[in-house]
Amino acid sequence: MLSGARLEELARGLLEVPGVEAVALGGSRARGEHTPSSDVDLGLYYRPPLDVGALARLARRVAGPGARVTAPGEWGPWVDGGGWLHVDGVPVDWIYRDLDRVQRSWREACEGRFSWHFQVGHPLGVPSFAYAGEAALAVVLADATGELGALHRAAAEYPPPLREAVVAGSWEALFLVAAARKGAARGDGAYVAGCLFRALALCAHALHARAGRWVVNEKGLLPAAGRLPRAPARFSERALEVLAAADGGPPALSAALDAAQRLVEQTRRRCASG
Repeated sequence: MLSGARLEELARGLLEVPGVEAVALGGSRARGEHTPSSDVDLGLYYRPPLDVGALARLARRVAGPGARVTAPGEWGPWVDGGGWLHVDGVPVDWIYRDLDRVQRSWREACEGRFSWHFQVGHPLGVPSFAYAGEAALAVVLADATGELGALHRAAAEYPPPLREAVVAGSWEALFLVAAARKGAARGDGAYVAGCLFRALALCAHALHARAGRWVVNEKGLLPAAGRLPRAPARFSERALEVLAAADGGPPALSAALDAAQRLVEQTRRRCASG
């Protein structure tokens, strides 16, 4: 476990790299939900050009000669780069965040606008508001101009227009269940399972939005949604039962879709009421 003082020391060193504007602790450790095996996620909020050479030298200094960092964009369009390091024997991930894109994410969220984006490692996809959510949930460790700290405070309140947009977007869950019925008739369990995963995850997003809770990735999404006030009874248990049932022939797949449709409809009603 890295101490708070050690994390702040790392953050100060990162702030000396040209391009890095702020550093924040993210992930489960920022939320207080970590386990002893959890990685330490450090968000490196930068503006181009990021001096990758200087960053690589710092990585080797704190994590050993084999440490490597990527160029921006090497990991994909939304988790756009960083480094998987071990510092003092602890797994520490440096994760790039383009600060201008983060600010744009926040402005769009305030206007009730968002979109889904492909990203390796994210089977549901990354919602554009995830950047704003990360800033809201992060622990700011170093901030050269105060910009990230100001965003952290502003995003503490979930924007009402985004809440309405995410809840409204759950219409896709019903569409997916309907589309999956053609696959069920052919016994195509893989297609049905894919549709069900996305449909149920969209319901979980709607429940979080209605509750004013940020979601930044899919990990633990269904169980967390089941604990929210408007969740239908046994939401997470029923969702997992539906997913587990998507491995039989047409009758079993049809029954799983019937159960999914009931859960989706109940979720949408509860999110729309009040």
